[in-house]
Amino acid sequence: MSPALLHAVTGAFRYSGRSIAQRLLDAGQRAITLTNSDPALSPFADRIPVHRLCFDDLARLSEALRGVDVLYNTYWVRYNHRDFSFAGAVENSRRLFAAAQQAGVRRVVHLSVTNPSEDSPYEYFRGKARVERALIESGLSYAILRPAIFFGHGDVLINNIAWALRRLPVFGLFGDGAYRLQPIYIEDLARLAVEVGAIEENVTLNAIGPETFRYRELVELLAAALGKRRLILPLPPGLAYALTAPLGRLLGDVIVTRAEIEALMADLLYVDAPPAVRPSVLSGVAATRFSEWAMANASSLGIGYAHDLKRRRGRSHTPMK
Repeated sequence: MSPALLHAVTGAFRYSGRSIAQRLLDAGQRAITLTNSDPALSPFADRIPVHRLCFDDLARLSEALRGVDVLYNTYWVRYNHRDFSFAGAVENSRRLFAAAQQAGVRRVVHLSVTNPSEDSPYEYFRGKARVERALIESGLSYAILRPAIFFGHGDVLINNIAWALRRLPVFGLFGDGAYRLQPIYIEDLARLAVEVGAIEENVTLNAIGPETFRYRELVELLAAALGKRRLILPLPPGLAYALTAPLGRLLGDVIVTRAEIEALMADLLYVDAPPAVRPSVLSGVAATRFSEWAMANASSLGIGYAHDLKRRRGRSHTPMK
């Protein structure tokens, strides 16, 4: 990577953006972030200048990106809410790419998802596909990374499964739990993002880890790592959702949506592909095995509840014990 280039990361105070920003700083690069989160949440003190992610002001957005070599885009929403929506996120992403083009950004590294499709019955996956198309049609040099799920310190999904296993005597599966997931370590994803940012070739990669799990296997592995003997019980998906929703209301969060359950059970977080390694460009990117990481980090997994909605609103993370 050339020295002293300027990079921009959307959402550098949050999970994937924070890991990418840290990777850039560790490599001696300069970085800025575009975010609407509270700057007090910054883990980087004065090392990363902060600009508002003002989608309604194209000129201001473009000016913030002036001089940037690579834009790493982690912006998206997980569900429709009164404060945000999939449709809004698609339009905002188009505006971001337009601002990048206007500012002369060389390349965009964009985080998408496995199995995006504009024909998908799920709005999340349809929206992701539309954003990919918008980036491709923008004329910008691009790398599209398609992760399934992340794991690492500070993630939501894996942490909250562990949180439930620590506290509940019974863990309910959505259906039989036979659907598959391919978790990638967040630091491996950050390394991959930075490496594909440095090249010129337009690429679309499935950013998956080296292990594939049935959902039930993943829950059983976490329970074993935590040393918790739990009844892991298959439930009708509707019943499992009905039991989860009141807990979400108690926590003031959205733990899971019906669409997320259906997409998970439809195997949309699985692809029949090797881990995210391109021998001509990369080496050993997706090397971290979830099974080993979970055992090594069991003492900290699930200690507090990771509140997704608070993160999205840019408020402080206050795990519930």
